[in-house]
Amino acid sequence: MTGTLVVIGHGMVGHRLVTDLRVKDRADAWRIVVLAEESRPAYDRTALSSYMAGKSAHDLTLVDHDFLRDPLVDLRLGTVAASVDRGSQTVTTTDGTDLGYDALVLATGSRPFVPPVPGHDAPGCFVYRTIDDLDAIRAAAVSGRPGVVIGGGLLGLEAANALRLLGMRPHVVEMASRLMPLQVDDGGGRVLAKLVGELGLRLHCGAAIRSVDTGTDGRVCGVTLADGSVLDTELVVFSAGIRPRDELAGPAGLGRAQRGGFLVDDQCRTSDERIWAVGECAAVNGRCYGLAAPGYRMAEIVVQQLLGFGGAALPLPDVSTKLKLLGVDVASFGDAHAMTAGVLEISYVDNTDSTYAKLVLSPDARVLLGGVLAGDASAYPVLRPLVGHELTAPPEQLLFGGAN
Repeated sequence: MTGTLVVIGHGMVGHRLVTDLRVKDRADAWRIVVLAEESRPAYDRTALSSYMAGKSAHDLTLVDHDFLRDPLVDLRLGTVAASVDRGSQTVTTTDGTDLGYDALVLATGSRPFVPPVPGHDAPGCFVYRTIDDLDAIRAAAVSGRPGVVIGGGLLGLEAANALRLLGMRPHVVEMASRLMPLQVDDGGGRVLAKLVGELGLRLHCGAAIRSVDTGTDGRVCGVTLADGSVLDTELVVFSAGIRPRDELAGPAGLGRAQRGGFLVDDQCRTSDERIWAVGECAAVNGRCYGLAAPGYRMAEIVVQQLLGFGGAALPLPDVSTKLKLLGVDVASFGDAHAMTAGVLEISYVDNTDSTYAKLVLSPDARVLLGGVLAGDASAYPVLRPLVGHELTAPPEQLLFGGAN
């Protein structure tokens, strides 16, 4: 007998769950209904910068013809889930359609956080999240004019690079004292700031936004910072973090984590045995993860349960990252911020080449616990697998070569 699985959300993680299930469900035990809020199927959201650099929406798509022709997959584009009734096991969409389910997966993702400052919703304000967002930014951009990005994290720097590719002169406003505060430390932040500053980005770290200012026509004309300084601009991009899309939780009687997200256990199951959550909207034992890799692992774990293969527990996700932003290499891994008690930190700075490296070692200096690389991340493939293990060579050899 075939059961009905409803998946709410068709982002990268929701799509991975559906494709993984179809590959492993050799008995065709599940018919899958996918509710996609956007007007296009799943695409690689981590590659949005390449879309601004010239790639097409088709280049970014994750969906092939076989998926679209699969008789056991009913993909409904532009369809929004309005509510979940756990008693009747139905999902109601905003157009009034009721869909019964035997199992439900919430893959609703997240939304950009927009600080509720005056003028935040004025014409000329954008977020950096979807292909449609980028199309709107491209249409509004004026080459040679300044643009302001609110947020100096990973997505903020991607947004600033997008404005740069459009010929604009980007300002980046970051509340923390350094760029990418979640990934790098102060030393890495200084090198990163120097390198991206040389590319034309004007940085305002340790700065908060007071208001988005508008002219007589109601459109954006500037941004006022907390210290009273004003940045002239007609275009503002908010990229100051994300918040899990968990608005279905309350009406459905599902638990939320303290900081948002559908509360799930280490098998990604909610308090309802028929409902799971995966990806950025899932708070695994109270914690959300905003990276694709943990979301993919959540999808695999749920597929195993749907097919009766047992309930593997989600291991502690690896949040190591290696990036090339605006042509600058950045990487962090393990205990990058040296939060473990008693650790040793070894830092290397080359001001001539604008590179920075920090290794975090156990108190006896034998075990690698984490690190940060900025300007040159070529040692990342060697160092990341060593996290939690004894060093195979002196730290300087691991960083700069000479170790096998």
